[in-house]
Amino acid sequence: MITLHHIPYSRSMRIMWLLEEMGLDYDVETYAITDGSLRDPAYLAKSPGGRAPALEIDGQVIFESPAITEYLCETRPEHALGRLAGEAERIAFLQWLSYAETQASTIASLNLQMVFLRPPAKASPVVLKLEVARLKASVKVIEAALDGQDWLLPSGFSAADTMLGFNLFAVPFFVDLAPFPNVRAYIDRIEARPAYQSVLAKEGPQNFYAQDFYPVPEV
Repeated sequence: MITLHHIPYSRSMRIMWLLEEMGLDYDVETYAITDGSLRDPAYLAKSPGGRAPALEIDGQVIFESPAITEYLCETRPEHALGRLAGEAERIAFLQWLSYAETQASTIASLNLQMVFLRPPAKASPVVLKLEVARLKASVKVIEAALDGQDWLLPSGFSAADTMLGFNLFAVPFFVDLAPFPNVRAYIDRIEARPAYQSVLAKEGPQNFYAQDFYPVPEV
């Protein structure tokens, strides 16, 4: 039995998507950021940082989405969603997994400052401008990587796409993607995948974002 410990539309969505791409059966235990359940000792025994995802699989518990992604790919190579040691694209695969986390940390900062903070807390417009610039620069890297190819790796779709593609759900709330045609086409390809559509159906309507775009406030 596989059990995914999950917060809707969080980084654990990456793992749900990968499980769907692999066609694996799994159960979901759902948590909320605000109800204290992530600080429960029983959950902290699974994920010491009190974060999602955590995955119960093969008689053990794994936390952190890059580690879970690598484990799933290496223990279930028949799905060909990883790039294993010795394969030509192994380094590129690992780099994209890490790049996805670097970009996600910027998104998390913007989420905190522009979406979740409530009055009287007030984010610094200067910091927000810098964070949005960092996020836009990270999108430029993806735009260049997708020039002439459909997925992050030349050989085709992989778990690098489930890791990084998840970020692109949130990016358009902070960065105008009009100058990035390759990224927009990439998002279209992601959204057309049956496994991704299955995840969205399970997640239901998102309630993170109350508006379509969050502009940086004037200084």
